[in-house]
Amino acid sequence: MSRFAEIIDNVILRRPDEVYGRVYVVSAYAGITNELLEHKKTKKPGIYELFKEQGDYPRKMLALRDRLYEINRGFEPIGLHRSEADGFVDERIDLAINILRSMENVLGSGYVSRRELLLAARELLASLGEMHSAFNSASILRQQGYDATFVDLSGWEDARQKTIDQRIQECFAAIDPFSTICFATGYTKGTEGIMREFDRGYSEVTFSKIAVLLGASEAVIHKEYHLCSGDPLIIGEDAAHPVCNTNYDVADQLADVGMEAIHPKASKPLEISGIPIRVKNAFDPDHPGTLMTTDFIAPESKVEIVTGSSQVICLEIHDTRMVGEVGFDCRLMELFRHHAISYIAKMTNANTIDLILLERDAKAHFLEDLRKNFESVTTAPVAIVCAIGSNIAQPGIMARAAQALAMAGINIMAVAQTTRQTNMQFIVEREHFADAQRALHGALCM
Repeated sequence: MSRFAEIIDNVILRRPDEVYGRVYVVSAYAGITNELLEHKKTKKPGIYELFKEQGDYPRKMLALRDRLYEINRGFEPIGLHRSEADGFVDERIDLAINILRSMENVLGSGYVSRRELLLAARELLASLGEMHSAFNSASILRQQGYDATFVDLSGWEDARQKTIDQRIQECFAAIDPFSTICFATGYTKGTEGIMREFDRGYSEVTFSKIAVLLGASEAVIHKEYHLCSGDPLIIGEDAAHPVCNTNYDVADQLADVGMEAIHPKASKPLEISGIPIRVKNAFDPDHPGTLMTTDFIAPESKVEIVTGSSQVICLEIHDTRMVGEVGFDCRLMELFRHHAISYIAKMTNANTIDLILLERDAKAHFLEDLRKNFESVTTAPVAIVCAIGSNIAQPGIMARAAQALAMAGINIMAVAQTTRQTNMQFIVEREHFADAQRALHGALCM
């Protein structure tokens, strides 16, 4: 969104005969949601944490306002009506501060649930970034002579109790997408609270729901890079190549290790509705991108993508009572459910269960509960490296992968693969994360 001038040329106006008939679900400008909530990767706290800890959030909100002004100034050359855009920012920031102050007073009374009110504050803050970018986008296209509509799904100053689906249906009821270019906010206000379940994945959920409710023929995700056979920064730009076709199963495998083409809970409604997803590099408009469909299977067996995560740990449960005891790991899964923790991979033998989970989920109270119930519980920082494809079932592929890792001097600590054969998962020492990807990509994706 910060390179919106290029988006206009590469995406919105690229084909003059296809200007209308599309709905653009926009995210906030780069870094804005990080400032409002927290940094998505580093977790550096933003305005939300200041509010939560009763810090000087109004000052930070006014500093954010100045940054939004600066963004507006940058879009003046391509047609943004700056005074109008600055006025929009003023109104939203001022009202947001007033609402947060009211929430602060209510919190101080002790009569309401602190958790629920903090969730409401988080929702309010999240909506500001998308409102700003969607408003600006519609304004710029109108100034360039096109019919454009700002579709505000944020429910700003709307106290009516509506679900997310109801709000989307109501907002689009009086709009004909074939006669106007629609720019919808990635945030949607609803009684469910879109961030309660999806948190920072909320814009993809809005995207998915709009596509399903409007019966879209295709859902296109524009990113700043291709969905490639491997991370170009690790594999090398010359070695990594775009993936042209794959399926929803592969998308789920990618999401499981944090390489999200789309949030898995956003992709499911599209998959059920039979709406294909196309992932495109917005800055390489001539490339068709990656088409994800329900039934695609590569005609020839191959690994499509090598990826993984170095932000995981191996949780080892060793218990001599495990062997021969039916349902032993049921207790283990109950503790995972109780602490709302998911795992990525699971390996087991007679008396040991290894689970790979995100390092951030290995909280002290969770590990304490495990140690109360099992003989030995240990954790170790590791990396998981995956070879994924819609059709990787071929004799010798596991041997080739293991040989490639061995030739690179990398020990396989654990390995997992189901009979569906869409994802080979190798657990290696964290220091070998990048080398393992390069080895597997060189052996399986070239």
